[in-house]
Amino acid sequence: MVFTAQQIAGYTGGTVEGDPNVTIGSFAKIEEGVEGALSFLANPQYESYIYETKSSVVLVNKDFQPSQEVKATLVRVDNAYESVAKLLQLYQSMQQKRVGIDSLAFIHSSAKIGKDCYIGPFVAIGEGVEIGDGVVLHPHVTIGRNAKVGSNTEIYSNAVVYHDCVVGNNCILHAGCVIGADGFGFAPTPNGYDKIPQIGIVTIEDDVEIGANTCIDRSTMGSTIIRKGVKLDNLVQIAHNVEVGQNTVMSAQVGVAGSSKVGEWCMFAGQVGIAGHLKVGDRTTLGAQSGLAGGNLAKKGGATLMGYPAVEHRKFARNMAALNSLPDLLKEVAELKKELEELKNNK
Repeated sequence: MVFTAQQIAGYTGGTVEGDPNVTIGSFAKIEEGVEGALSFLANPQYESYIYETKSSVVLVNKDFQPSQEVKATLVRVDNAYESVAKLLQLYQSMQQKRVGIDSLAFIHSSAKIGKDCYIGPFVAIGEGVEIGDGVVLHPHVTIGRNAKVGSNTEIYSNAVVYHDCVVGNNCILHAGCVIGADGFGFAPTPNGYDKIPQIGIVTIEDDVEIGANTCIDRSTMGSTIIRKGVKLDNLVQIAHNVEVGQNTVMSAQVGVAGSSKVGEWCMFAGQVGIAGHLKVGDRTTLGAQSGLAGGNLAKKGGATLMGYPAVEHRKFARNMAALNSLPDLLKEVAELKKELEELKNNK
């Protein structure tokens, strides 16, 4: 697949600065550019590479002002990062899609398989399963009995969708993720812990992406719900009866405890922890390693919080500055105590 700079500009709504007929057939990071490749510059920290890159075309923001000569053809766009994402999506959509059922796959006779699916070797599809059109199941995927997988969803190797769970359309489930394992429910007794049966399900709506080795537990009753457009990174844990609102994103190692409700368009950085039975309002941002145990700021939504327990980010910055001064403060207090004792003794 080969495109000219002019075609790229037309697709992204940009303008060409340089040779409009130069062609590209691949993508490359700007620091690793080669002839015939497309790169982009969105972060000013990488500006030095644009003057030496061998890429034929570079996407830049419209307000970019080079400090020296640029040899590559530039395509100026409103947002270089968004534009390269759009081009990568186009590139991926043009790749030939695999179709067919491998002879080593197991499909229960009662399962319903849609059109133009790919089912790889050692895939196991249980009783009563419904698979939509255009689904791709990579080797060793397991789909439990009566589960449903929507159209154009792709599930990578060793992922498991437990019985009765629902996965929507246009989803991506990466390798090793587990959808619908039992929620962590146990009742303490004098002799140990009695297991509380988890008879609910997991419902994943459309356009959700779930990272490798991420786990979403089935509910005790009802459903754990991942709403449309949610993006979960690798190694995320979503506990039973949690609801995650539309277009919320979570980075690696986030953990959300049982029965918490997370709003829409929230952003959780790596290793954030959410206590159980909390409500997190829409558009809440939590910085890396923050721990949320409650509070009206999170419930109201729209706040940026950091720390443990999580507080408003400016307050967190002041707290950390004070904490860094604590050793000197303790030393001063010790010296003042010593002086006070000397004054008492001299009376």
